[in-house]
Amino acid sequence: MNNFSNKHRQKLTEQLTCEEFDVLVIGGGITGSGIALDAATRGMKTALVEMQDFAAGTSSRSTKLVHGGLRYLKQLEVKMVAEVGKERAVVYENAPHVTVPEWMMLPFHKNGNFGPLSTSVGLRVYDFLAGVKRSERRKMLNREETLNRAPLLKKDGLLGSGYYVEYRTDDARLTIEAAKEAARNGAVLINYTKVTDFIYEGSKAVGVTAEDQWTGKTYQIKARKIINAAGPWVDTLRSKDGSKHGKHLRLTKGIHLVFDQSVFPLDQAVYFDTPDDRMVFAIPRDGKTYAGTTDTVYEGDPAQPNMTVEDRQYVLDAVNYMFPDVNISSGDVESSWAGLRPLIYEEGKDPSEISRKDEVWEHKSGILTIAGGKLTGYRKMAEIVVDKVSKKLKEEHNIMYQPCQTKQWPLSGGDVGGSESFNQFVNEKVQTGIQIGLSEQEAETLAKRYGSNVDVLFEYVEKRKQEADHSSLPPSIYAQVMYAVEEEMTGTLTDFFIRRTGALFFNINWVHQWKEEVQKLMGEELEWSEEQHERYRTELEDALLDAVKPVNEERKENLTS
Repeated sequence: MNNFSNKHRQKLTEQLTCEEFDVLVIGGGITGSGIALDAATRGMKTALVEMQDFAAGTSSRSTKLVHGGLRYLKQLEVKMVAEVGKERAVVYENAPHVTVPEWMMLPFHKNGNFGPLSTSVGLRVYDFLAGVKRSERRKMLNREETLNRAPLLKKDGLLGSGYYVEYRTDDARLTIEAAKEAARNGAVLINYTKVTDFIYEGSKAVGVTAEDQWTGKTYQIKARKIINAAGPWVDTLRSKDGSKHGKHLRLTKGIHLVFDQSVFPLDQAVYFDTPDDRMVFAIPRDGKTYAGTTDTVYEGDPAQPNMTVEDRQYVLDAVNYMFPDVNISSGDVESSWAGLRPLIYEEGKDPSEISRKDEVWEHKSGILTIAGGKLTGYRKMAEIVVDKVSKKLKEEHNIMYQPCQTKQWPLSGGDVGGSESFNQFVNEKVQTGIQIGLSEQEAETLAKRYGSNVDVLFEYVEKRKQEADHSSLPPSIYAQVMYAVEEEMTGTLTDFFIRRTGALFFNINWVHQWKEEVQKLMGEELEWSEEQHERYRTELEDALLDAVKPVNEERKENLTS
């Protein structure tokens, strides 16, 4: 049985109810998935429940960078820069199919926040702290070199730029690959399952009551140790446990806008300062350019953060300020997303100044909560938490486990011989794909997206070609849908179009083109009822609308009524 498929949901549920686990993780974002992987690879009997889909919260709504935290040098967060900078390289080596080096330009203008000296010194310190390899260390570019790489930059007062490497990622797929690897190592993970209460023996938490969000059925899961890694919802769970004391979360919202390259032609990623002293990214990706982010306090429903008219205008104004010849407007926005940062509240600090550091809190009930942190540091965060669990299990149950194994442990799809071999791997797989009838572009897309799992998709293309011919789905799309359903715990249309493929953000026309055929195939495979067909279709249509239209006052009333 593949233990990461919603086709086997009933058996997974039975497994969760029949066994006692060493560790139960609440939350299927990158933090929770990373913890599940760490625990499982040490030999712990591990379970994970996620209220929505894997990565449905913060972990599919970031700036999609595994970056070293250059901005935190400005706040003198030296330790954080050193830690996450080094972790960047680890993430890249373990998952080169979802992490790509991206040279980033940091332009400086006369009377701007940055100058040649401060930029040069800052980037040099950054290289040192983050342990950046020689080939990726910073360079300083003069005005002419800067404009050669980014001719649309504001020329008035331009002095030059710093040039350094960040790592672009698919945040949702990074999360999925971590979760799949945890499952491959014995962890039991399930999505659309909400923790409604904790179970106690005396004062100690020994399990949870969970509710299946599709069927409404409730069941109990027993575990020696429970880890609250619920991101924006960690305080909700702390309240259930009666342990919401002292520090708490402050949610801030960030939005990103997506433009077609024909509207915003950008070949070079740029990280630039705005008139109000904030920093914004503009990044090319797959024929699109996306820009963001905002940083505003958010107090609404964590499951439904929406872009407002003001959010959209802020990013448009920032882009037009730094790229005045582009002259974009709201009508040029092809797609967008809004996400939340679950930060640890610091009295009197502006949202953009609040530290992104993570903290682990142990409550009287024995529950561990991990809060804050960054995408880049997920593996190290997991190591710290599971170290604490391992120590407790040894003290309380005399059980010994291995130390952390994940520093050189490829994620699912990452077994390609390391980052230096990835391009060769892709070239070889493209030839294989062409031999079975795919176009070069289709084969390359699959190889880059799925890494060493691409052979499984090629099997779907070959062995199920006859089945695919019964629909109008091309074999490459058919293979992705089948793989998502049978190997990636996909249960709804938004799971597929947002978190398994990223298409709703970066290829929204493709979603419109294929949504009906994908719905038909998924419905057949997962035996959807008419009610499910309607619900998932409506959910996708709402997501498509949210991607292009900001929330105005009228829609706010509709959403809250």
